[in-house]
Amino acid sequence: MSERQDSDALIIGAGPAGLMAAAQIAQQGYRVCVVDRMPSVGRKFLMAGKSGLNLTKREDPSKFLAAYREAAHHLEPMLAAFGPAEVEAWAVHLGQRVFAGSTGRVFPETMKASPLLRAMLADLDKWGVALRTRWRWTGWKDGALCFETSDGVRTLSPRVTVLALGGASWARLGSDGAWADWLAPIAPFAPANMGVRRVWSTHMDPFLGAPLKGIALRSGDQVSRGEIVLSERGIEGGGIYALSPEIRSGQSLSLDLKPDLSNAEVERRLARSRGKASLATHLRKSLGLSKMAIALAQELARPLPSDPAGLAATLKALPLDHDGPRPLDEAISVAGGLPWHALDANLMLRDRPGTYACGEMLDWEAPTGGYLLTACLATGVWAGRAAARRLAANTT
Repeated sequence: MSERQDSDALIIGAGPAGLMAAAQIAQQGYRVCVVDRMPSVGRKFLMAGKSGLNLTKREDPSKFLAAYREAAHHLEPMLAAFGPAEVEAWAVHLGQRVFAGSTGRVFPETMKASPLLRAMLADLDKWGVALRTRWRWTGWKDGALCFETSDGVRTLSPRVTVLALGGASWARLGSDGAWADWLAPIAPFAPANMGVRRVWSTHMDPFLGAPLKGIALRSGDQVSRGEIVLSERGIEGGGIYALSPEIRSGQSLSLDLKPDLSNAEVERRLARSRGKASLATHLRKSLGLSKMAIALAQELARPLPSDPAGLAATLKALPLDHDGPRPLDEAISVAGGLPWHALDANLMLRDRPGTYACGEMLDWEAPTGGYLLTACLATGVWAGRAAARRLAANTT
């Protein structure tokens, strides 16, 4: 991208939210510059696409919105303006055909983030957007934005600014949360979509790294259906990520190995005569439990009850004790950030007219499954369009 020495709009942060904001403003004919502290852009976005880029999810709108919990009413107008259908259309417009899996999750056919990122950058280049890397924002001085660059300290005073600086996880990819020092007070950062720590006995060694499917997890009044993966460090996976708020608050966690069967039905099946079969064989034949599920039950609740009623109750609510969340920097996303009361309905900072914020630096969280990226894109679009309207209103 060609550089400009001046601009109408400055976007700080070149992740999906920032790039979307840049596109909205540039398409209205304004001069836009995007800066990022890293040597290349979209690093966390590219990391997210390593195992298959989940763009969004085809789901009933009310159910989709409910995934954002307390922040849903703030995000509702933004997701109405640029929600799952618009995300799909946008990707296709950029030449990336998409498909939906059996759960409704939407992916580009390539399953990768890099082709989509290249298409986004090519589109911005078409609109004349300038891109500068290795520019680290260090706050404001006398109303101007200050940066440390490879060419020394620089200051800029654009007509509008959009902050898209990300959260505070995966600092090595660019999201270090350092911006909180200049925008305090903020809602404290906390890990979201994070694993939990647990030390396993050697009994579980054969199963580390393998997924456990067909289960349900419960914490507080929330139930999550999704797989988990046991690792040397604890537990990972979408099933446990969805319960991040409850786990952070210290609520107990339990595992249901047969969520599609009632306690009574599990008890009835366990009451069948097992003859000389071992307990493990009986559990496999009567309930269809995998070797991994049986091993986990023995790990978590040894010795298992011998009576059918007690055993059924245990298998339906295995206490999943752990040692708390994995560290913040390892989390897929974060809770906390810029509080909603610090922003107006256009995502403009109330105490800094002309400065907008979007993406993960806002105080919201959502589970994996397409919700995270959709809201980042939607808030980027919302902030970008608002900034463009401000530029239009203030044109002399």
